[in-house]
Amino acid sequence: MKTIATAQITSDVRPQAFFDRWADVGTWPEWNTDTDWVRLDSPFRAGVTGTMKPKGGPVTRFVVTELVPDRAFTDVSLLLGARLTFRHLVESHAGVTTVTVRVTIEGPLAFFWNVVLGKDIAKGLSGDLARLEEAARAAGVPA
Repeated sequence: MKTIATAQITSDVRPQAFFDRWADVGTWPEWNTDTDWVRLDSPFRAGVTGTMKPKGGPVTRFVVTELVPDRAFTDVSLLLGARLTFRHLVESHAGVTTVTVRVTIEGPLAFFWNVVLGKDIAKGLSGDLARLEEAARAAGVPA
């Protein structure tokens, strides 16, 4: 498994506001600039499958492999010969919320997909988190 990128922010926005934005996949294009649309096959939960359309890329299937409400979720995009994993974590201590996203890739064609996607993912991840915080703040209440 290769780590493509990790990004982290701290905020006074409550953790649930971040998680609510993640759970409402229809909002992803508002803060994730490389996504045209996202659809789930059933409600947001562990095991749910869905499709997404990256800007300039083909429709991609994914699955939510882990979900701990208001705390963490992991989604895995199923690429030809590789699995692209996004691990999302929200933690709160003393009124400060920390949001971390780690992106990894594995599989026999991971090297190829890292060349094709890796730099753009790494370049955009911090900005996506900053826009996610703006969306969470607009939708939520500070801690």
